[in-house]
Amino acid sequence: MTGFSEAESVTLDLLKKKMAEFTRERDWDQFHSPRNLLLALVGEVGELSEIFQWKGEVPKGLPDWKEEEKQHLGEELSDVLLYLVRLSDICGVDLGKAALRKVELNAIKYPVSQKQNQTNGTTNSNTTTTINTSNGNNNTEEITG
Repeated sequence: MTGFSEAESVTLDLLKKKMAEFTRERDWDQFHSPRNLLLALVGEVGELSEIFQWKGEVPKGLPDWKEEEKQHLGEELSDVLLYLVRLSDICGVDLGKAALRKVELNAIKYPVSQKQNQTNGTTNSNTTTTINTSNGNNNTEEITG
């Protein structure tokens, strides 16, 4: 497996390729079923949760954290991301496209006009939308907020 150049842009596709190469070099494909990857992902989310478990609310940017705590956080976040990327690859899901589609669906479900209502606790939106999928099919979904 080759090293990473700091000038190189990190993309989901690059991570997917690096993980596939890493797995292939170690003959781990036999262990990377969707179920096994999901369980490993859940375990890593647990490890990530432990970092925050007794800290209470933490301000953005983690100003009071030591550098080694931030480094440990980065490692655990990376474990979660890498398992998620690998799981999506094994399942044949384009994670980037799926995430963008989800953002679009959320924008429909939670329109900007609703933000004024959120302060008084009322949000109600029944919307029917057609989403164009990558395979050319149109899927109609009713989103109720």
